[in-house]
Amino acid sequence: MTVIALLLLLAQLAPAAAEASPALRCLPARDGFVTMRLRGSIEQDVHWTEPALECTGMSRPDGKGLSLRFAGSLAGGELAVVFAAQELAPGVTARGVPVNVTLIDGAGEHIYGTQGDDRCSFDEIEQSPISDPAVPAHSYRVSARGFCVAPARALDGDGSVLLTRFDFAGLVTWSDDAVPPAVQAGVGR
Repeated sequence: MTVIALLLLLAQLAPAAAEASPALRCLPARDGFVTMRLRGSIEQDVHWTEPALECTGMSRPDGKGLSLRFAGSLAGGELAVVFAAQELAPGVTARGVPVNVTLIDGAGEHIYGTQGDDRCSFDEIEQSPISDPAVPAHSYRVSARGFCVAPARALDGDGSVLLTRFDFAGLVTWSDDAVPPAVQAGVGR
């Protein structure tokens, strides 16, 4: 059941990028990036920047926290990574935030997941409001750095990947339900 819920969430995240401006692949300033050190079933130091990088983010379906998706080319296919942190609200800057990490390896056709938010952490995460007509209301530039202390295991049981460190800057658009009234009135946008 968890796998089905995860796949539905990932399917929701991907179309959000298509709804943004066709030229917008991540951030309006075109300064989106992700760097990751991957060890295990995927041995790679990743450094993606725009325009090769796609990113999108949204509030989680239950309204608690955010999910961010980054995708790029890797070894003959696409690799996507999803960071999901349920302890964050719109505009919040924080340290030591637990995060669930999922890797979707299109080339190897595996999904790896930490299957909980006790194995990875944002050392620091910062959200800055974006005032640009190219993005929807309640959009924020999110920058973070973090690490994992245990690997993301393949959901089919075949392998694992450890993110020893990661850094990124991407986009999250919060739903109206997740945004406090003061932010909806324009204070945070």
